[in-house]
Amino acid sequence: MSSSFMDHAGPSVLRWLLSVAAGGLFALFLLVASPVPFPSATLFLAPTAPLASSASSSARASKNLFVDAALSAQARAPPAAPASPPRFAYLISGSKGDAGMLRRCLLALYHPRNHYILHLDAEAPDSDRAALAAFVAGHPVLAAARNVRVVEKANLVTYRGPTMVTTTLHAAAAFLWGEGRGKGADWDWFINLSASDYPLVTQDDMMEVFSELPRDLNFLDHTSDIGWKAFARAMPVIIDPALYMKKKGDLFWIPQKRELPTAFKLFTGSAWMVLSRPFVEYLIWGWDNLPRTVLMYYANFISSPEGYFHTVACNADEFRNTTVNHDLHYIAWDNPPMQHPHLLTLGDWDGMLASAAPFARKFRRDDPVLDRIDADLLSRGPGMLAPGGWCAAEVLAAGSNRTGGDDPCAVVGNAAYVRPGPGAARLRQLVTSLLSEENFRPKQCKVAVVEEHIPAKKIEEHIPSEKVEEHH
Repeated sequence: MSSSFMDHAGPSVLRWLLSVAAGGLFALFLLVASPVPFPSATLFLAPTAPLASSASSSARASKNLFVDAALSAQARAPPAAPASPPRFAYLISGSKGDAGMLRRCLLALYHPRNHYILHLDAEAPDSDRAALAAFVAGHPVLAAARNVRVVEKANLVTYRGPTMVTTTLHAAAAFLWGEGRGKGADWDWFINLSASDYPLVTQDDMMEVFSELPRDLNFLDHTSDIGWKAFARAMPVIIDPALYMKKKGDLFWIPQKRELPTAFKLFTGSAWMVLSRPFVEYLIWGWDNLPRTVLMYYANFISSPEGYFHTVACNADEFRNTTVNHDLHYIAWDNPPMQHPHLLTLGDWDGMLASAAPFARKFRRDDPVLDRIDADLLSRGPGMLAPGGWCAAEVLAAGSNRTGGDDPCAVVGNAAYVRPGPGAARLRQLVTSLLSEENFRPKQCKVAVVEEHIPAKKIEEHIPSEKVEEHH
């Protein structure tokens, strides 16, 4: 075939072949003469400076192509310096019969700069939600500020199941989304409370102290020393019917057990938290898959509200160094501990003040101790808003105490004006201790030394009576 082609080829074809051959030889000469070594040469020779620069640029360019690196870099961008007092986003949750306490807690916590979501779960009648919404709409200050919202489509919540976690994330997403227009509300910390909680300081006290803090701190009581909870909570697999049924049913366990996770380290702690906005954004929009992976795991975990947020925070590189090991609550337990926390009364007054915590729980509905908190700590009259520097009335001179008469906060003045009281000094003392050299870093997402693999059969062994913090 080849000889036949050459025999019949004319002069023009031969010239074309010669030009192709000459071009190939010239290209080979350029390649040999080039200063850039062949790939195999890099095994023996140190690359030249131009090559190193090119390689590093290529590596940087390649890294920028990864979703994880790009989003994580954006997440680590330093926040703008705060120019005004911080704002808080409060989720206040309750169930059947809690509407009155939600109203009272809201009035005690209210500040025009903050944002509030009130959630009565699906066990509460629709009439309670309607009455709560009517109360907000009819209150001159709340209606004018438009910073209080009631969840209309209530969630079915099992308080030891994952549906409490989803309700918390629901509110967090709503705060980030804003008023339904994709504009996130302006706030710095997310705080979850129940109808059994009550403040021990004013919002001016909170704003005064938190204005002195880095706005990426997360107050989470946590530990990785889960002990018997490995057998009683982590290894059993529970199902919460509230995830897929219209009516709530009891949690139930399936026979199959599971090993402790190795993809992440388990942490546990209090279900009550003060979370920074950057961490809440990570939980909702997570630029890696950790928040969603851990959420799926905790869907079958007993008392998941006491572990999900803690596990995410302490396994995320961006946030493990932002945790403060305290829930900012005063919670009392009987001795020996009973199944549920001690209900606080006037007899717990000294303990509450000594704790310096800004919140306490659990309280009975309208217990007399709440009246004393209103009068002595919040200067709040019955049915009135807790006063602060934002109130326009001149009656709020320093040292005044309002326990009755006309509401001094019927009109909003300068909402950015903060007038802290004695509660700020107590809270500052607590926060200073929590951020001290001996308490902050040493107690931050500390990993306890535990057995890595625990045989599933140990779940059948004796487990001590569980101390349970009811979440409502």
